[in-house]
Amino acid sequence: MSPRSPATAGPATAAPPPSATDPQRGSLWRNGDFMKFWFGETVSLLGTQVTNLALPLTAISAFGATDEQVGLLRFLQLVPYLGLALLIGVWTDRVRRRPVMLGANALRLVLIGSVPLLYWWDVLDLTLLLVIACAVGVASVVFDVSWMSYVPTVVRAPKHYVEASAKMGTSSSAADVAGPGLAGVLVSALTAPVALVVDACSYAASVVSLLLIRTREPRPEPTAERHLLRELRDGLGWVMGNRVLRALALVGFCCNFSMITTWTMFLLYGTNDLGLDPSALGAVLATASVGGLIGSLVSRRVIARFPLGRVYLVAQSALLLGPTLIVLAGGPRPLMLAMFVLSFFTTYLGLGVAGVIIVSLRQTLTPQSMMGRMTAAFRTLLFGGGALGGLAAGLLAGRLGAHGALAVAAAASAAVVLGLLVSPVIRLKALPEAPAEAPAGAPAESAGAPAESAGAPAESAGAPAESAGG
Repeated sequence: MSPRSPATAGPATAAPPPSATDPQRGSLWRNGDFMKFWFGETVSLLGTQVTNLALPLTAISAFGATDEQVGLLRFLQLVPYLGLALLIGVWTDRVRRRPVMLGANALRLVLIGSVPLLYWWDVLDLTLLLVIACAVGVASVVFDVSWMSYVPTVVRAPKHYVEASAKMGTSSSAADVAGPGLAGVLVSALTAPVALVVDACSYAASVVSLLLIRTREPRPEPTAERHLLRELRDGLGWVMGNRVLRALALVGFCCNFSMITTWTMFLLYGTNDLGLDPSALGAVLATASVGGLIGSLVSRRVIARFPLGRVYLVAQSALLLGPTLIVLAGGPRPLMLAMFVLSFFTTYLGLGVAGVIIVSLRQTLTPQSMMGRMTAAFRTLLFGGGALGGLAAGLLAGRLGAHGALAVAAAASAAVVLGLLVSPVIRLKALPEAPAEAPAGAPAESAGAPAESAGAPAESAGAPAESAGG
C-alpha cells in the first residue's frame, strides 16, 4: 500500500517553508492529518477482514455454494480492477482525490450494510450476493487507486514515505491478526450475513476520518491536451518502461495470484474436507497473521541495515514458498493446524516486509502527476492476478479437490522464485532519488524523467523493489 513522490502538483502548489511544527520535520506522529487518515484506514481494514471471511461463508452456509461458485464470488470482487483500474487512474489524476475516496467508502458502506438487511428480509439469494460483491469491487477500485495518490498530499515530505508505508503496512498486518479471529467469532455468534454489519460500521469510521482532514488538496493542473487513450498509454508506459517498476508489477501479479488462490482453496479445504468451523479458520489465519505484523514493525530497521534488494529477495521468497507447507501438513489434527499457521505466518511475514519496500519504491519512482495512472497500472496487474487466482481456485478445486489444487498452486508459486533471481530489484541498495515534476500544463509523457532515467539506472540507484501487495 503506498505514498511516494513529491506531494505537490507543480511550482504553483509548492509548500511553504517548514516551521518547527511542520509535519515535514520530525516523524508522522506529529502530522495530525496523516494520523486521522491512518486511524480511519486501520478501522476500515479491520472491517474488511470480517467481510473477507463472512462473504464467502455466507455463500457456503446460506446458499450451499459450490467450489466453483465460491471462486466466482472471489473473482467478481476483484475483476473490476482488470477492467476499470486504468480508466479510473486517468480520471483520478484529473480531480481531487479526497471527494472521490469519500464517495467510494460511502458506497461500500451502503452495499455491505445492505447484505444483512436483505438477509433479514429474506430476499437475498446467491445471484444478488454476487452482484453486490462485484459492485463493492468497483468501489474498491475507485478508493484504492485514489488513496495511494492522496497520501503524499498529507505526508508532504518524501523522506517520510517509508515511515508512512510502514505505518500503513502495520495497520494492514494488525487487521490481519485481529480480523480473522473477530470474523470467526462474529460469524459463529451472529451468522455470516449479520457479521457484515461490522464492516459497514468500519466504512463509516473511514468516512468521518476523511471529513476531519484539514490539509488542502491542490487541484491537479490541467494538461495541455487530454486524451484518454494517450493517458492510459502513458500510465502503462511509465510502469512497463522502467525495469524496476516493471519487475515489481510482474512479480506482484504472480504473488497475488498465489496468495488469493491459496487462501480461497484453503477456505474450501478447511470447510468442506476438514470440517473446520468459522472460529477455527479465523483462529488459524489470525495467529498466522502475526507474521505480517512482525514484518511491518521490523521492516524499517531491516531495510536500514541491509541492502534493499537483498531484503526484497528474502521477503518475496518467503511469501512464495509459504503455501508449500499447507500441502505438506498431515498427521494429528493439532500438528496439521500448526503447519497451516506456519504456512500463512511465513507468507504474511514476507509480505509485511516486502510490501513496505514495494510501496516506497513505487512512490519514489513516480512523479505526483503520474501517481494515479501508475497506481492504476499496478492495481490492474496485482488485483488482476488476485481475480484470476480466485477463479482458478474454484475451477481447480472443483476438478482436483481442494488438496490437489493446493499442491498445484504451491508448485507454481515456488517456481516464481526463479524469476526473482533475475529481477533488477534484487541488485538495488537503497531508494532512488524522486523524479522531477513536470511543469504545469506539460504533457504526461514529460512528467518526470523517462523510463530508466527516473532516478538513476536501476542497478546503481538503489531503487527499491515492490511486493505482492498493491
